[in-house]
Order: sequence, then C-alpha cells, then structure tokens
Amino acid sequence: MTKRILIVVTNHSEIHEGKPTGIWLSEFAEAYAGFTDKGYEVTVASPLGGKAPVDPGSVAADTPPSFLDAQRHLEHTARLDDVDAESYDAIFLPGGHGTMYDLPGDKKLQELLRQYYEKGKLVAAVCHGPAGLVGATLSDGRPLVAGKRVSAFTDKEEAETTLDRYVPFLLESKLRQLGAIFVAAPNWTSHVETDGNLITGQNPQSTVAVTEAVIERLG
Repeated sequence: MTKRILIVVTNHSEIHEGKPTGIWLSEFAEAYAGFTDKGYEVTVASPLGGKAPVDPGSVAADTPPSFLDAQRHLEHTARLDDVDAESYDAIFLPGGHGTMYDLPGDKKLQELLRQYYEKGKLVAAVCHGPAGLVGATLSDGRPLVAGKRVSAFTDKEEAETTLDRYVPFLLESKLRQLGAIFVAAPNWTSHVETDGNLITGQNPQSTVAVTEAVIERLG
C-alpha cells in the first residue's frame, strides 16, 4: 500500500516590517523530492491554505531547478482543517522562520500532532519546523516533547542569522523549557535525533537525513 505523507508549511510571511520570511525552500523541496521519489503520496497543507510564502533568502541564482520545480506545490496548499488527516502515515514540518509565528498556536496542528504521536505515526520536523511542536501536548497534558531527545535550529545558529532579537522566542531555549532533551551538533552540520516515532533535525543541512530517517521507518 502506498505510504502517504502530510507536509504542513507556514503561511506567515514577515519577521518585521520590510523583512520577509516564510518557508526555507530547500527544507521543503528536498523532503518533497525524497518522499515522491520513493513513491509516497504527498499532500501539502497550511493553516490557512492557498499560496504559502517562500523566504526569499532561500532562493538564489544557483538554486537547483528541482527546488524551483517543487516550489509550485506551494502555490495552492490545502487548508489544514479540510485535510482528512487520518489517512496519512506521517506528518512532516519543514522550517523557515515563518513557522515560529503561526504553527505553535495552530489548534488543528496541535490536535493532529497529538493524534499522530499517540497512534504511533511518525512526527518529523526540521530546523524551525519543530516550532510546531511547541504547543503540542499529549492527552495527559504533558508537552509532547517532554523527556524526548530532540534537535532543532539552535540558539547559536539563530544568533548567527542576527534574527534572534526579532523572533518571538528562541527555539532551542523553548524546547528545553518544555522538558525536551535537546541535542545539538556544531553549527550548520547535519544532525538528526530519533526518539520513538519523533524525528527532528537541526538545520537546513539536516533535511535530507530527516527525510531518509522517515523513509527508513516507513519502508
């Protein structure tokens, strides 16, 4: 039976006036390609549906054509409330600073993350994508990440972007506050943590490894 992946992306497009943000294109494109090349069926959804913004900083003159081709799948995303989430085997959250603003408080996403995790389905996220895990709680009220080994964009990496003063919170610090066992590698190196059915990656360089970890688990 064909495996099905639900990719949830941000709709948020601005860090502050004059500073656009959105999805970091490689984190979406590399995962999308990895899943579809394996023959998986992929649905791209967002809290509001419609066109999902791409961070212009993630697109350059040398951006691979395959990334730009994948970008067209962000033009008409499904609205998360309209998705039949029961039929998917895994949920994947790519990053980009936009995720820090709308994913943590999205009630539908938090509901899906709880359901997926408690049913043993894969929950995966990379870079700023784990911001979506910040608001997720289990049925007993505990944070989903509490006591779990996780990785995400580190406070040191955020400082290097110089955006640490603008984002609503520092992701590593927030995950630690929620009781996560945060594991970091040197800045800008590929790093993945797998704890049960929770798979998280540190930064854009980790996307392929997270995707491969999901594929290895799903078969």
